[in-house]
Amino acid sequence: MDPDSAFEVSRGVAVVPHSILRVHGADGTETLDQLAVEEPLEIRLGGLAFTVTMRTPGADEDLVAGLLHTEGLIRGADNLDVIARYRGTDGETDPGNVINVLLKGDVQVARERLRRSLVVSSACGVCGKVTIDSIKTACPPVVSDAAVPAGLFPRLLDSMAAAQSTFERTGGLHAAGLFDTDGILVVLREDIGRHNAVDKVIGHMLRTRRLPLDRHILMVSGRASFEIMQKAWVARVPIVAAVSAPSSMAAQMALAANMTLVGFLRPSGFNVYSGAQRVLPANTRPSSHAPGRAGRLAAPGALTEA
Repeated sequence: MDPDSAFEVSRGVAVVPHSILRVHGADGTETLDQLAVEEPLEIRLGGLAFTVTMRTPGADEDLVAGLLHTEGLIRGADNLDVIARYRGTDGETDPGNVINVLLKGDVQVARERLRRSLVVSSACGVCGKVTIDSIKTACPPVVSDAAVPAGLFPRLLDSMAAAQSTFERTGGLHAAGLFDTDGILVVLREDIGRHNAVDKVIGHMLRTRRLPLDRHILMVSGRASFEIMQKAWVARVPIVAAVSAPSSMAAQMALAANMTLVGFLRPSGFNVYSGAQRVLPANTRPSSHAPGRAGRLAAPGALTEA
């Protein structure tokens, strides 16, 4: 195969076929596999380059709206004028991967707001307390009387798995699903980046004017990072559930934001790292050794209260 041809992907597709050698024991078989697409998306504000993010094509307008909201540039749909694909000029390459945004108001003010308040990733080594305090200054703790039975959470696993069409084909995408407090799936988005999937969900709700999300549950297919908790905090999500583990900073952020954080979600049980008052178990056992104020499942299927 010509190496250059490997990068010739039809615009807008989320999955592409790829020739592989499948090895099983001593046998090898040439066949086709399905790979999740990863491509850059350039975001422009008023035609000027703003940022580039790697993502899986699909729901790009939702991704852009969600990113602008969770990073503090816009507060709602009323701040958006136009989100549209940039057609480009003659000679400009790949305009299909460029989104242009026109905001209502002063773009320079939005740029300055981003410069001051953008939350950097944990890879940059920023002190957790400083980062959390900077978010808390601009975003008060979540206020919500939402409470759900413990038995609802395993049902979310089944609902999300059934809706993950692209993951079923590739095994290579993260998903974020937004549910109401009855466990009904409202919207699901997939992406090669877990934070992109969350931005797509929040962006969809913003564009359909259904923010804040203080009566919803956000579920993610991987781990719960501080970036995911920060985005959920801005969107006012009271309950976040993850299939895998939370990071220490995600748990700290959940406590600071008065959010419920569920991790290691399995059909048989889960752990609650913060906000256990929103989880209504059928039977709760007190525990003298579980520290903190979160309330947690020490092991799947066994609820304890701190």
